[in-house]
Amino acid sequence: MTAIKTNYGALSTLVTVFFFWGFIAAGNGVFIPFCKNYFSLDQFQSQLVDFAFYGAYYAGALALFVIGSYRSRDLVSGWGYKQSIVIGLLISFFGAIAMILAVQTGTSGFNFFLTAFFILALGFSLQQTAANPFAMLLGDPATGSHRINLGGGINSFGTTIGPIVVALALFGATSINDEMLKNLGLGKVTLLYSGVGLLFLAAAALFYFSKKVPSGRSDDHTERAGKAVWLMIVLTAGLVVCFWPVFDSYHADPASLSPEALSDLEHQRMYWLLAALIVLFGGLIWAGRSSAKKQEGWGALRYPQVVWGMIAIFVYVGVEVTIQSNLGALLNKPEFGSLQAADISPYISMYWGSLMIGRWTGALPVFELKPSQKNLLVWIVPFVAFGLILLLNIIAGQDMTGLYYYGICILVLVLAFVLSKDRPAFTLTLFSGLSLLAMLIGIFSSGQTAIYAFLSGGLFCSVMWPCIFSLSLAGTGKYETQGSAFLIMMILGGAIIPPVQGKLADISYIGIHQSYWVTVLCFLYLMIFGWQIRRILKNQGIDYDSMVGAKEI
Repeated sequence: MTAIKTNYGALSTLVTVFFFWGFIAAGNGVFIPFCKNYFSLDQFQSQLVDFAFYGAYYAGALALFVIGSYRSRDLVSGWGYKQSIVIGLLISFFGAIAMILAVQTGTSGFNFFLTAFFILALGFSLQQTAANPFAMLLGDPATGSHRINLGGGINSFGTTIGPIVVALALFGATSINDEMLKNLGLGKVTLLYSGVGLLFLAAAALFYFSKKVPSGRSDDHTERAGKAVWLMIVLTAGLVVCFWPVFDSYHADPASLSPEALSDLEHQRMYWLLAALIVLFGGLIWAGRSSAKKQEGWGALRYPQVVWGMIAIFVYVGVEVTIQSNLGALLNKPEFGSLQAADISPYISMYWGSLMIGRWTGALPVFELKPSQKNLLVWIVPFVAFGLILLLNIIAGQDMTGLYYYGICILVLVLAFVLSKDRPAFTLTLFSGLSLLAMLIGIFSSGQTAIYAFLSGGLFCSVMWPCIFSLSLAGTGKYETQGSAFLIMMILGGAIIPPVQGKLADISYIGIHQSYWVTVLCFLYLMIFGWQIRRILKNQGIDYDSMVGAKEI
């Protein structure tokens, strides 16, 4: 059987939006300290930036699903993947304009800032809902997950240079201190988001006028998924009930509270976040069992791979974000070198860079390479990417000497790639297992060994998204874009799991180091999902690893 040729022209255009997601999301890490200082926020309040950002993915994908179900026609399929991405970029453009207006409101406008971040990410939600299945469409299904990996590699390049570029644009330096935050001129923030807005507009024009990019439009109609709609409405209502006390408490001034009252506030926030997890997971598990008895009315949720894949995406995004979000507090501890804010930047950059290293390597099957060329590049590409990360940070004035021996972890990554042989389910199981092992090593050790172990979580996380995505949508047919919207909703994990770990870290008898047991539980689920998804798909007559793995192109 002749393999379908990859549409490289369309793919090269598509990956530009992957870059934006990474660049803006990672840039938030620099923008959050600014908001914290400018609006006089505590640590929890400043994290609402990420909450609004990742929460928008859930809201946007939910709206697409509910409207599409009501019309018995998937909106993204009806518009076409190309037009959907253009619309998403324009929404993000208006989010950038809202950010500029928020800057002009002065110190009373933090809610306006959150709204601007929400609009910005709302556009990303539509873009991701369209872009991931679109990438799978632009060539042989056997290399679909690898095309997503290629986009992910470009995304990770954005996350690697995003903090550097944003810091240089705002502060003229990559190491930021409190004095710089206090003296930051708002004109620079306005200039930054003016540039970001123009980039969104340029990307939208590139997509709209490109003749190489197919419309990706489908006229397929789907049945109204009434049961799934009501489930998501009930789940959303439950999440609002859980989040409301958390949001309401952000107005509290920590300085005005007694130690006992502050401790009670922190515990209440954690309990409500845990309750949100129970509501979400409980509702999805119930839906999976109910749809197994009677499929009618459940839409894409009739497929168990979609239901369990939603939880997997939630857990994956959550663990990817939480490792990094809590890394600064970990490295500040004496057993990890008592690193200050200016000294932590190289490690944060290497964590996001680790995702780029893995994704660049995982994208190799997209290209028409001879087996000997591919086998050689599997060994070369990760270390070239590693060298690039070191070089970019050295040019930016960072001291990278503490990370030179990180190449040992990259060698483990290469061996894992050789062993996985491009089999998505096996790759997910293997890389989750390695991530689980790395987290345990990090928890039971300290110093450089533990730092390398936690950083390597980024290496092994790198290829999980495309594996989960492709496995979760396998065999869903006309429900593929609806299933994609469900999966994009679960990016919400990036808004919930990091605060849960942070609250656990605040408990004196747990602390920041032992709070990383949260990551162990996350990777344990992903490893079980990778193992079980093969059985789920085989029950539907789909042997995905055999169909896709180690296929010549």
